Amino acid sequence: MLDDTSVSALLERVRREVDDGLLPSAQVAVALDGEVVLEETYGAPAGSRYVPFSCTKAIIGSVVWQLVGEGAIDLEAPVVEYVPAFGTNGKEAVTVEQVLMHVGGFPYAPLGPGTWETRESRHAAFSRWRLTLTPGETFMYHPTAAHWVVADIVEEVTGQPYADALQQRITDPLGLPRLLAIPHDEQDGIVDAVNVGDLPTEDEVEEAFGMRLDLSTLIPADVSAAALLTLNDPDARAVGVPGGGGVVRARDLALLYQAFLHDPEGLWDPAALVDATATVRNQLPDMFGVPANRTRGGLVVRGDDGMGARRGMGHTASPRTFGHNGAGGQIAFADPDTGLSFVYLTNGMDQNMIREHRRTAGIASRAAQLVHP
Repeated sequence: MLDDTSVSALLERVRREVDDGLLPSAQVAVALDGEVVLEETYGAPAGSRYVPFSCTKAIIGSVVWQLVGEGAIDLEAPVVEYVPAFGTNGKEAVTVEQVLMHVGGFPYAPLGPGTWETRESRHAAFSRWRLTLTPGETFMYHPTAAHWVVADIVEEVTGQPYADALQQRITDPLGLPRLLAIPHDEQDGIVDAVNVGDLPTEDEVEEAFGMRLDLSTLIPADVSAAALLTLNDPDARAVGVPGGGGVVRARDLALLYQAFLHDPEGLWDPAALVDATATVRNQLPDMFGVPANRTRGGLVVRGDDGMGARRGMGHTASPRTFGHNGAGGQIAFADPDTGLSFVYLTNGMDQNMIREHRRTAGIASRAAQLVHP
């Protein structure tokens, strides 16, 4: 049962910025024991769908974990065993797990409209990509490139388009709608993203995060303010960008995370699921010096080192909490200690990263307090 006082505190925090005009809309969902127990939308019709940006990585990851458990994907194998076109320009030894943990060394490799529509054109792009970092040595978040490779591996081993494999293997058995590559005639009720706010100054960033950063180079081109709005395009939504182009309601993602906690349909091998959601294998520092705490499943584990809020999971969730957030302040996590899963979505792409960080910490902290272990 949810704590009523904590529910009020959470919803007030979510509603406030919509009421104050800082965000156009927001949606939250909380699930327990396989059911949605709280769901609210502010500033948009109930049941609206949102692009959750990098929260999508957990969605496509879920089918990878299943294939790993079936023995169809070997995480330690080179990517070229599945995608020969990838094996050029020094990328021959990059492994599947390196790609999933963002240590593959090609963080900003380009692939966008005009290229992402067909497998053949994606393969041509893979063959042109070059390493900019030594694989396995540096954690550098790959906003979109890595999961194009992951999706292609899924296609190779299943013989299906990656979004169809996801639907057949994961979302249909769980009773969830299609969450990736939405046909044009099924795109009603999707809320367009809009840019809001202004970039902070470098002095403000230094005061907030304790280090000085060059804001002109901090945000990669494929997740720039303009690039994120590309996913408002019906054609882009129909393609289904595997690293960030899902289309969801908060309840859909909250229920998917319940499945990660309980696996009611027996979709995943237990060892593969633990490896994906709980076993930290990448603790290399991010650009702020915070250990990545990444699993081979592509998820983030909150951890007990005092850096949980810096990982987007607030101050109050348990160390075992796992999830993956998204651009613009999207939040998605599950806490095994309480059984709670929580999702927050907004279509307001706040350019003020300091305000976004504080919003995420405040909302995630309140959500984690809804249930006490």
